[in-house]
Amino acid sequence: MQAASRTISSSQLGPHQDLERRVLRARDGEWRRPSAEHTRLAFAQAERWLADQHRPLILDAGCGVGLSTRRLAQRFPDHAVIGVDRSEKRLSRDHGAIGDNALLVRADLVDFWRLAREADWRPARHYLLYPNPYPKSTQLKRRWHGHPVFPTVLALGGRLELRSNWSIYVSEFAMAVELLTGHRPAPREFDPAGEFLTPFEQKYVESGQTLWWLEVDLGAGRFDAHMAGARP
Repeated sequence: MQAASRTISSSQLGPHQDLERRVLRARDGEWRRPSAEHTRLAFAQAERWLADQHRPLILDAGCGVGLSTRRLAQRFPDHAVIGVDRSEKRLSRDHGAIGDNALLVRADLVDFWRLAREADWRPARHYLLYPNPYPKSTQLKRRWHGHPVFPTVLALGGRLELRSNWSIYVSEFAMAVELLTGHRPAPREFDPAGEFLTPFEQKYVESGQTLWWLEVDLGAGRFDAHMAGARP
């Protein structure tokens, strides 16, 4: 059994009062920051690899040590799975061989998402698996749904799945999706039944924490019309 994991502590008792303003600001804003050179190079490598796969894409965003990427590739052998994380140290940890339908990429995730949108990538599935929350009330803009990149994430389309051990985070995410798409997915408690996708997931369960799950079908970009600021 892994070491116990502390539950998230926050002064927030419910969704952040500034959530709507931040989400709509991201929708209506224009992104001006150029993508980092190392991420452009990494994306070009991933794009060449994906072109040779001839399989639908699964994007494992913020994959950490890459265990989830490996397990998703095993779970969906007819898909090409790309795991993206900014940490070379995490990605270099040994979690066994990686299948020929999986690729780990070291890149800035925010820039990678924007480049994927520019390239018109349409992942069949898109995973956000722990932990991102930034639970301080002053940190809303660092949570994915409060970040300026959020409209771009939704504009990629596909079946987006979020997992977290913080219910407020998942509720906020659902509200942000509704603001941009007109559709509000329903968060629910989640039990992986021992089939853990990430080390965090296993640690949270073994610590007795409740996991939360949310899934939204974004289709093949059919919500683009709602998101004026989605393109970088």
